[in-house]
Amino acid sequence: MAETASPEQIAQRIREAARRALAEAEERRARDAEKSNAAPEIGGQKGPEPTRYGDWEKNGIVSDF
Repeated sequence: MAETASPEQIAQRIREAARRALAEAEERRARDAEKSNAAPEIGGQKGPEPTRYGDWEKNGIVSDF
């Protein structure tokens, strides 16, 4: 039979997962900050990166990848 975890064990697992998530988010923010320091693209699309959202709009025509 499987042994059930105590409430304290469950809370400890949640705290550990939260620490890992916070560390991962900090790493992601650091990478994003590095990207924002890059030189802007010349002649590129205005606004957010369209490939991130799975489609591309150019002169009113939308195409999916």
